[in-house]
Amino acid sequence: MLRDRGKIKWTALMLPEHVGLLREWQAEDDYVERPELSEWDLEAMQEELDRALKMKCQTSVETWGDGKVTSYLGTIESIDLHTRRVMLQDPFELERIKFKDIVSVQIKC
Repeated sequence: MLRDRGKIKWTALMLPEHVGLLREWQAEDDYVERPELSEWDLEAMQEELDRALKMKCQTSVETWGDGKVTSYLGTIESIDLHTRRVMLQDPFELERIKFKDIVSVQIKC
């Protein structure tokens, strides 16, 4: 009967330098460039935000930051023009999202 140890046998061959380089390489692969938004895109997002605020519907908001896109799902509670943030109430807490980070808005109702 052959007793294969699976991944255990390979960990002895991995030097800490190799592991560090592999993690850097993975981080580079996961990096997402910031989407370029035209004036049309920005205007469409503004209209979607206004409609979502008035209708109090579930809304999906995607933001870009530090090379990754993050999705939020909830209802738009308010839009603060002074601090330039959208207040999105998700099931757990109130998210404060900066205007400049938003890349996509979709109403779900």
